Amino acid sequence: MSGKGKGGKSKAGKKTGGKAISKSKRANITFPVGRIARLLKKGRYANRVGGAAPVYFAAILEYPRVSAELLELAGNAARDHKKTRILPRHIQLAVRNDDELNQLFTGITIASGGVLPSIQPVLLPKSRSKKGAAESQEY
Repeated sequence: MSGKGKGGKSKAGKKTGGKAISKSKRANITFPVGRIARLLKKGRYANRVGGAAPVYFAAILEYPRVSAELLELAGNAARDHKKTRILPRHIQLAVRNDDELNQLFTGITIASGGVLPSIQPVLLPKSRSKKGAAESQEY
């Protein structure tokens, strides 16, 4: 054999009347499987990308708990900053302030996300207690 497979009509011809079916439709997924496959190949994350990898990736992204919660928290952060668009900073704030998402995103760097604002307690000036201030005024 020449390696080109059997001759004949394509698979799409019988069931759909000649129309092509997208990979997202075949997998019953809303997220674009073809785009994810293209980006995985273009990103050079690995030498080869299997056929099921983008389908699995799209299914994970579509899973309601992860994507919906992340978008809701990032939208709340954007609203707090009086913005109408979700920026990488808002995603960073949403992920790092949520315990479960922070655990899921451990070891991941969000580009242009920045860091959480925090000052270590050691660096803060020592505040005088009311009792000590009252004693020093009595003399």
